[in-house]
Amino acid sequence: MTRHLPRHLSRPLVRAALAGSAVALSLGLAAPAASADSTGSTDAGPAAPTAASRAAAHKAAQAPKTLETLSRFFAREGAVSKAAANPSIKGKAVPVYYLSPEFVAGKKGAPVARLEFLASKAVSSDGQKASLWTVERAGSWQVVNIATGDDETRYARVGAEKLPGGTVFHEPQINAWYVQGHARVLPLDKDAVRAVGAEGTSLAAYRERVQKAYGDKLPGSAYEKSGKAGGYDAPKPGQPSGQGQDQGGPVTVASSLAGAGALAALGLSGAALVRRRRAQHQG
Repeated sequence: MTRHLPRHLSRPLVRAALAGSAVALSLGLAAPAASADSTGSTDAGPAAPTAASRAAAHKAAQAPKTLETLSRFFAREGAVSKAAANPSIKGKAVPVYYLSPEFVAGKKGAPVARLEFLASKAVSSDGQKASLWTVERAGSWQVVNIATGDDETRYARVGAEKLPGGTVFHEPQINAWYVQGHARVLPLDKDAVRAVGAEGTSLAAYRERVQKAYGDKLPGSAYEKSGKAGGYDAPKPGQPSGQGQDQGGPVTVASSLAGAGALAALGLSGAALVRRRRAQHQG
């Protein structure tokens, strides 16, 4: 069964890389006990991947073919040679959750976020970092994206320290990272602080904010049908489709697709795409 990713709630690159796959549905999940706040939203968070799923994702990240691709990735701008890159995978694969459209829509019992993929941290010999995004397809685990930096694993660690047992999740429209638990949503970076304040906010208040920001942009809305939900304006004359400028406002996409030339140079197909993060990384 194909899971359709709402365009305004997923980065364009993620949509391209995962098109046609039942990502969250195909991952091995272990459902937690759930409680709900007064709005009916689940406070316990989304289901977590099983230990077997995380082990399989880690194995895919360490595969020789993946390490070969990482060598090309780290050498792409001449910082280190392909032969000297010597990439390695650090730590375990972590689950990565994104703001859930069901939560935005006010669906009863919907957790604030849903599982999108598992991420592994890769490091090169010269200290460069990258994040490998892994999903299960047709019974096997595959790396579907390589992203610069280590946001996914870093914020998973920061969130666990700030709120043990909470759910770390990303609001990609504003590139904000949070941890949620005990009916609270706490910020993990500067973008999140701007959204919910340094002390965070209640789960109910957070849902009210995202409903106001994105409620009219859900699947089937006029916004989606207008073709703007991918995060890009209509291309200018002579400009290839999909390479427009990021839109302003609350649905700005916080990443950009690497050009076809860069993909070809890295020897990557549509199943392993390169994403360059927004320059302003938050600590």
